[in-house]
Amino acid sequence: MRKPIITLCLLALAALPIAAQEAADQVAPEAAGAGEVVGAAEVRAAQDAKAEGMPISAQRWMVAAANPHAVEAGARVLRQGGTAADAMVAVQLVLGLVEPQSSGLGGGAFLVWYDAASGELTTLDGRETAPLEATPRLFQDDNGDPLDFFDAVVGGRSVGTPGTLALLQAAHDRWGRAEWSGLFADAIRLAEDGFAVSPRMAMLVSGDAERLGRQAAARDYFLPGGVPLAEGTVLRNPAYAATLRLMAEQGAGVFYTGEIADEIVAAVRGAEGNPGVLSEVDLAIYTVKERAPVCMSYRAHEVCGMGPPSSGALTVGQILGMLASYDLAALGAESPEAWRLIGDASRLAFADRARYMADADYVPVPVQGLLDETYLAQRAELLRQDSALAEVRPGEPEFDHSLNWADDGSIELPSTSHISIVDSFGNALSMTTTIENAFGSRLMVRGFLLNNELTDFSFRSHRGGVPVANRVEPGKRPRSSMAPTIVMKDGKPVLVVGSPGGSRIIGYVAKTIIAHLDWGLDVQAAVDLPHLVNRFGTYDVEAGTQAEALTGVLTSMGYEVNARALTSGLHAIAIGEDLKGGADPRREGIALGE
Repeated sequence: MRKPIITLCLLALAALPIAAQEAADQVAPEAAGAGEVVGAAEVRAAQDAKAEGMPISAQRWMVAAANPHAVEAGARVLRQGGTAADAMVAVQLVLGLVEPQSSGLGGGAFLVWYDAASGELTTLDGRETAPLEATPRLFQDDNGDPLDFFDAVVGGRSVGTPGTLALLQAAHDRWGRAEWSGLFADAIRLAEDGFAVSPRMAMLVSGDAERLGRQAAARDYFLPGGVPLAEGTVLRNPAYAATLRLMAEQGAGVFYTGEIADEIVAAVRGAEGNPGVLSEVDLAIYTVKERAPVCMSYRAHEVCGMGPPSSGALTVGQILGMLASYDLAALGAESPEAWRLIGDASRLAFADRARYMADADYVPVPVQGLLDETYLAQRAELLRQDSALAEVRPGEPEFDHSLNWADDGSIELPSTSHISIVDSFGNALSMTTTIENAFGSRLMVRGFLLNNELTDFSFRSHRGGVPVANRVEPGKRPRSSMAPTIVMKDGKPVLVVGSPGGSRIIGYVAKTIIAHLDWGLDVQAAVDLPHLVNRFGTYDVEAGTQAEALTGVLTSMGYEVNARALTSGLHAIAIGEDLKGGADPRREGIALGE
């Protein structure tokens, strides 16, 4: 199931012929994205099913993502014989247009891939990197104090080297069958002809108008005439279409060297009031990395995902590992005791996350120790009481390196997007993709936004003279909470799942797995289930849902409880005798299959 870690150099990648597979294995060049093969009636049916709380059923393939336009693009590719990797390229390119606040060419992503032919799991790290000129004091003022969050975000200082396009190319080169250039067709068409601004996009533009207005390109696009884009406005992005045409013709390398790279660097280093240090060299040397999957046994399943620099699989795995000895199935989804156990297991896992998890290329991370059954059993013993834990501290997992690290306090605000796909060949894909905060750095180049991913680093480099594992260092990848997940049983995938949502992603994904495996809910019901998330002591319960009914009893257990919107974007596919797809009602996505 595991492969050795390798590094893919983008410059070498770009030199390879695009779609170099044998012609007999290719989809026809015009097939991937051309033609209206997915009808409006199918989209409406999928939206109606989601509204009614019903999963979508299919036999051959399925795609679930955050916007109907993007799902349609992926469905076309799958219907015409493409793989999950092909469909993922088409989906991501459209998401970058119709949901620019969440992901795109200027961001990064993590991919978990199950290969039906080999039976192997592969994880690819397309996370952004810190510029070579970055120092641990990047987000500190002249006195060494941390900057306020948005003072760091808006402008060039927060921009890391984007990895999304390199990841798309790497995945397509490995597992694609369709011609690369054809996968750009839907995104180019929508960018040129226009698309209706969705309610969510309009709401977020309106709420962020002041920050978007600080940079000319973003202001002109999102605030035409000084007015935020309204829902239903037909929006065109010819600059994005032109950028995509270049990439379709020349491959991902055109993004990392030449005119596009020069314009990205100019925007970052020339950002008025808050310039960054990204350089042409940073883009030219960017690499996608294959890393060993991180898997945790739970209820006769293997829950597998992305390891460091993501904390997602480790923290989800720790939560599930601590809960393994408790009969959550008997307690049920409405049990306050079940949620006490889940909440405090999460708090314990987050304490370890803050202390030990960072980019493993720079910081030794005790992966095996953190998931060790004996260690997690010891941590789980702390849960054997009737009330909330009064105090939560990091544990001391077995490790052959120093564990002397200070706790991190980095902020991850909810944005991001998630894609789940199963193709007709039996391959499965889970990819979480982001530009970090909504609209990223607010810097726009050639029709796409640049990330603010570097603010996922700790703004403090040390605490009490002890270094923070997730501090800024040149070339380092910031810690992430993204948790693209494939759940395996007997060597085969049975659930593909993931979500956006900042550091709450971990709670959303863990809840959905528990709901499906312990409480027997179908994927749509598991996604729909109200959220209760506890990371640091305060129990967040989803406002306007049945979760609020637990407020009183959770308070009596000793928790501070906060009712609030918990806007996940879960997309899940269950794989059994048929495929069942679920899309989060809290956002605009759907699942489609055949």
